[in-house]
Amino acid sequence: MGIGLLGFQTTIAHSVTLSGTGVHSGAEVAITFHPAEADSGIVFQRVVGEQTISEFKAVSSQVGNTDLCTILGFSPATSIATIEHVMAAIYALGLDNLLIEVQGAEMPIMDGSSAPFIEAIEQTGIKALSVKRRYIRILKPVRIESGASWSEFTPYDGMRFEVEIDFDSPLIGRQAWKGDITPSVFKTELSRARTFGFMRDVERMWAAGRGLGSSLENSVVIADDNTVINMEGLRYKDEFVRHKTLDAVGDLALAGAPFIGCYRSYRGGHKMNANALKALMSDPTAYEIVENAPQRQRQAPREAVAVNAP
Repeated sequence: MGIGLLGFQTTIAHSVTLSGTGVHSGAEVAITFHPAEADSGIVFQRVVGEQTISEFKAVSSQVGNTDLCTILGFSPATSIATIEHVMAAIYALGLDNLLIEVQGAEMPIMDGSSAPFIEAIEQTGIKALSVKRRYIRILKPVRIESGASWSEFTPYDGMRFEVEIDFDSPLIGRQAWKGDITPSVFKTELSRARTFGFMRDVERMWAAGRGLGSSLENSVVIADDNTVINMEGLRYKDEFVRHKTLDAVGDLALAGAPFIGCYRSYRGGHKMNANALKALMSDPTAYEIVENAPQRQRQAPREAVAVNAP
């Protein structure tokens, strides 16, 4: 299946602001998406008032801690946390260039999914720029393992994710999601899947200063009797693996360009996603950078031309 993405880079038409609670800090935070020029990439700025205290390009080399979320930066005083849901929305909608201004230390958790970010981006509109988009095409398998967990990239003519989870919980158990990522697929099958956790872990997380903003409004909570506490129940029957796939989409967006290939993982998470991406990018024989020319005719769906890496 073909990539099905625009041949030219994109940004948003107008600035848009969202605000909410940070899931780990519990603090009120606000983010503003601003349009950006071609070849700018996705850039996060942490600001206090009118002063910018840190700036990070959303690429794997800038990833710090990945224990419970994905963090850009290596110092709590300047880092920006919990970027995966925002990055998943940006990646799935095919946005290449944005400046994201952050008033706070992390992204607002909103409802625990990517859906509010999708809605905000679509409301402001997406604008095509005059510079061709670059893609990372996988040329050979790259695999990492950690205990019973593993992740790998393999060649594939599309942007595909195959994610499997296996929890020691009868409510979750073993679940898998497989599919090619397009804006439509992401919106309908993944974007509304929420982050989740177990009630038995709450006190331990609070003691560590994490999850202070978590609530039934932004997380699926599993009780000690393996039932869902949330009154609305699950949004998807297999919402747990769909959210893990959403996380993987956001984490792999830190490649710095869309990839042409398949990403597979078993019992993965933020750390496995980050390490798999680093393993791929550290092997220049495993991928090539290509430009995807715009579709001129139906019988000529794609012309990929190798170029130098940005």
